[in-house]
Amino acid sequence: MNKQFDYIIVGAGSAGCVLANRLTQSGENKVLLLETGGNDNNILIQMPTALSYPMNTEKFCWQFYSEPEPYLDNRKMHCPRGKVMGGSSSINGMVYVRGHARDYDQWEEQGVEGWSYKDCLPYFKRSESWQGGEDDYRGGKGPVATCGGNNMKLNPLYQAFIDAGYEAGYPKTDDYNGEQQEGFGAMHMTVNQGVRASASNAYINQAKNRPNLTIIQEVLVQKVLLKGKTAIGVEYKINDQIKTINANKEVILSAGSVGSPQLLQLSGIGPADVLKSAGVELQHELPGVGENLQDHLEVYFQYHCKKPITLNSKLNYLSKALIGARWLLFKSGLGATNHFESCGFIRSRKGIEWPNIQYHFLPAAMRYDGKASMDGHGYQVHAGVNRPRSRGSIKINSPDPEAKPTILFNYLQSEQDRQDWRDCIRLTREILNQPALDDFRGDEENPGSEVNTDDEIDAWVRANVESAYHPSCTCKMGSESDPMTVVNNKGQVNGIDKLRVVDSSIFPTITNGNLNGPTIMAAEKMADSILGIQPLSISNINVWIDSDWQNSQRQREVKRPLKSS
Repeated sequence: MNKQFDYIIVGAGSAGCVLANRLTQSGENKVLLLETGGNDNNILIQMPTALSYPMNTEKFCWQFYSEPEPYLDNRKMHCPRGKVMGGSSSINGMVYVRGHARDYDQWEEQGVEGWSYKDCLPYFKRSESWQGGEDDYRGGKGPVATCGGNNMKLNPLYQAFIDAGYEAGYPKTDDYNGEQQEGFGAMHMTVNQGVRASASNAYINQAKNRPNLTIIQEVLVQKVLLKGKTAIGVEYKINDQIKTINANKEVILSAGSVGSPQLLQLSGIGPADVLKSAGVELQHELPGVGENLQDHLEVYFQYHCKKPITLNSKLNYLSKALIGARWLLFKSGLGATNHFESCGFIRSRKGIEWPNIQYHFLPAAMRYDGKASMDGHGYQVHAGVNRPRSRGSIKINSPDPEAKPTILFNYLQSEQDRQDWRDCIRLTREILNQPALDDFRGDEENPGSEVNTDDEIDAWVRANVESAYHPSCTCKMGSESDPMTVVNNKGQVNGIDKLRVVDSSIFPTITNGNLNGPTIMAAEKMADSILGIQPLSISNINVWIDSDWQNSQRQREVKRPLKSS
C-alpha cells in the first residue's frame, strides 16, 4: 500500500469507530482504520436477543482466558473481546450505563485534568440519541440510539423487581443515566429500532463511503514503528504478508484493554522486566503499561417462578424460530431486546458516597451460554460489585504478536472486595424476598438457602462468580507525577511523540457500570483533542447523592428484613 495517511487507527471497536468517523468528518484528514476481524453483517450480531452467541463464537471474538486466579479457587476466567467491526460493542450485552458522576470527578481528583463529570457530560450527550429526547442530561441527536427495549411491557417481573427494591428501603430512579443513578428503575440499552446499535452501526455506517477513510479488515497489527521516540507508523500482517504503513500525524491505538497494552509492549514500550522476559528489545520504559487491570464480577441470583410467565418457555427451537421470524419481518418483539429491562444501583454499606452494587434483572433463569439453567420457569438477577480494589496485569510472554498475552486479574485479592461480596449476597437475597415478588417467587436455586455464613458465601462466590466482561484501565491516564501513568489527559503516550491510546484501557479507575457508553464518550472527547477543537462547554447541573450517605446504607426501613442465619 503506497497511500499516504494522516492518522492510523488500530482497532475498529467502540473507540476506534468513533475516531474514524470524527477524524474524517471535515474531509481534511486521510485516515486508515485497521481491524483484525471481519464484517458485522450477521444476524447473531444484529439481533439483540442473540447476544450470547457472538461472545462465544471464535469468528467474532478473541477468546482470552486468564491465568488461574489465586483467589477464585485457581479458576481460569473467560475474557472475550470483540474481533469484528464494532469490536466488543458488536458482541456485548448492549446495556447502556454511563457510570456515576463521581466516577469522573474522582478521575480529575486523581490528577486527570478536564475529565470531571461536568467535562464529560456534553460528550455523553453528543454521542447519544435517547428515545425520550434531549434534556439537560440526555442527548437527542447523536449517533448511538438508546432505548428501553420493550419498556418492561412484556413481563410483570420487571416492575415487581423495581417494587421489591423500593420495599427494601431503596429509592426509585426515573433515569439512572440522568440526575440520579442510585435506586431501582428501567434499564437502557444500545438498540436502534430493534437492531443492535453497535459503534460500527452508529459511526462507521455513516462514514465508510467517505473518500478520506480507508478500512482494512482481517489484518493483525504487529507493532508500532518508532523512529527514536516518535511513532511513524505500524507494521501489520495481511494474507501472511508483513507490510508497513506510515502515518503523517499520529498512530492511535484503540485495540482495547487487552490489545492496546499488548501492542505497546510488542513495540518495546512498557515495563523493562516484562519486555526482557518476553524477548522484546526495550525502546521506552513505561512501567504502567499493562498494569492496573480492573474488571467487574457478577453472579446469577436465581429463583424458580410460580407462574409460567418467564422466558424459559421461549428457549425451545420453535419459539426461537417464531421470535426470529418476527424480528426479521418487523424488528420487534422479544428479538428486539436484550431482556435486561429493569435494574438497580445501591450502596452496600453506610459511608459510601455513591453506589457500588449493580443489578440487571432478567425474566429467565439461564446460563452464560444462553441455555436454560433449570427445569420449568425461573428468573434471575445479575448482581455485581462495581468498584473493586483488586488489581491485575496484562503481560506479553513472547515477541510473537499472535501469542496471547498473560492475563491475571487477581479477582478478590482485596479483603474489602470479599466483604463487599458478602454484603452483596445478603442484600440481594433481602431484596428478592420482599412482598412485591411473593406472587412469583419459588425456591431459591442459586446460591441456595444453605449458603448463609461468611465462609459459605465466600466459597460459593469463589466457585460461581463470572466476569462481567469489563476489563479496563491497563494504559492508565493520569498526572505526570504518577510513575504508573501511561497516557496524559489527551491520550498521548508519555515519552513518545505522535502516539496515542484511546479506549477503555486509559480509564484510571473502572466506571460504575457497563463500559461501552463511557468508552464511546471518551473517544468523542479525545477526537476533539486530536483535532485541536475547543472542548464542548461544561455542564454544571445537579447530581443526586443521598444526603445521609455517611450515616445510612438506605433511605428507609426495609419492609421485610432478612432473617439472620
